[in-house]
Amino acid sequence: MERVVITGLGLITPMGIGTQESWRGLLAGESGVGRITQFDPSNFRVQIAGEVKGWEPTRFIEKKKLKEMDRFTSFALASAKLALEDAKLELSDEERDEAGCFVGVGLGGLQTLERTKEVLQEKGSSKISAYAIVGIIANMAAGQISMGLGLRGPSFATTSACSSGAHALGEAAEWIRRGRAQVMFAGGSEATITPVCIGGFEAMMALSKRNDDPARASRPFDKARDGFVCGEGSGIMVLESLTHAKKRGAKIYAELTGYGASSDAYHLTSPSLEGPMRSMRMALKDAGVPADQVDYVNAHGTSTQIGDINESKAILGVFGDNAASKKLWVSSTKSAMGHLLGAAGAVESAICVLSVAEGKVAPTINLVDQDPECTLDYVANTARERRVKHALNNSFGFGGTNCSLIFSRFES
Repeated sequence: MERVVITGLGLITPMGIGTQESWRGLLAGESGVGRITQFDPSNFRVQIAGEVKGWEPTRFIEKKKLKEMDRFTSFALASAKLALEDAKLELSDEERDEAGCFVGVGLGGLQTLERTKEVLQEKGSSKISAYAIVGIIANMAAGQISMGLGLRGPSFATTSACSSGAHALGEAAEWIRRGRAQVMFAGGSEATITPVCIGGFEAMMALSKRNDDPARASRPFDKARDGFVCGEGSGIMVLESLTHAKKRGAKIYAELTGYGASSDAYHLTSPSLEGPMRSMRMALKDAGVPADQVDYVNAHGTSTQIGDINESKAILGVFGDNAASKKLWVSSTKSAMGHLLGAAGAVESAICVLSVAEGKVAPTINLVDQDPECTLDYVANTARERRVKHALNNSFGFGGTNCSLIFSRFES
């Protein structure tokens, strides 16, 4: 089977527009969470989110093309262009047949859907935009990237709630491993800071209500956590077969060595312990990496009462003494960015890749009073340095869908 390497990264997050901007903010322990500006939240109990600030899509996309796109699609296409530039990738016409795009999306064009419903109610069906449907459907992130970059290989969306972006990366890697693609643009995108999304999660009692202190609202593994914070953004990676990357002399960040996916088959929203453990063990087996050789886990770590405890116990169950002795470092970067839903697994996987490439681990900020039921080393508040040979990313979604990915230091 072909080995799969990462040669380009493109991030757009609440921390910044661009990979290095996002990474710098995470390492500095900054927060991207603030008061919602995309709609008036004054009638909501939850009024905070991790928004992408200063978003000017015309920096990346022609103005006439934007009418076709929801915000999540413009994020995705811009991230793909950043990843392409970072990879310094130039595809021949023949190579484009073996280059594709998978983008994980949780909810699709929710902004376009809500605006379209308003037009329908206020002005009638004759005033609905001809681009409404293509703005709403989830696969248009992958579709617009494929059209924009001339990728003629497979193109589709993975939709598995908060595991969507991670599943896209895992499935893209599988296409390359089997020799059916040489290059894949893969990741996730989401833009759901809307009344329906915030109101829906608010009704579930899932969100933090720290409106008076948004920067400290997301508190994974902290005793005082009161729910997660919605975020938005995108993360796209360039994945290549090692053969293709070496042939063109590409810079290699890391290797995607392990992919695990499982289902709890248990409950709509409450996690099981066994499902996440199976996902992690599957990824370790796929990578051929012993549990005691993993240096860092970027946890799903949403800042919910049940979820943080469950994941901590699952990590302890899989990694044993490596975790109990705190040799294994764990952090949740959702503490800084909020929860990017369908994009979370992709963005957080890119953070793992950067940790492997640069030997730096971003912290869990706002961890002041660690929950005694969360017993691991969560890299509290301050970034650290160490040689990271293997990093694992966890992504778990509603419906009991789990995905774990392992990124390893590239060794030729």
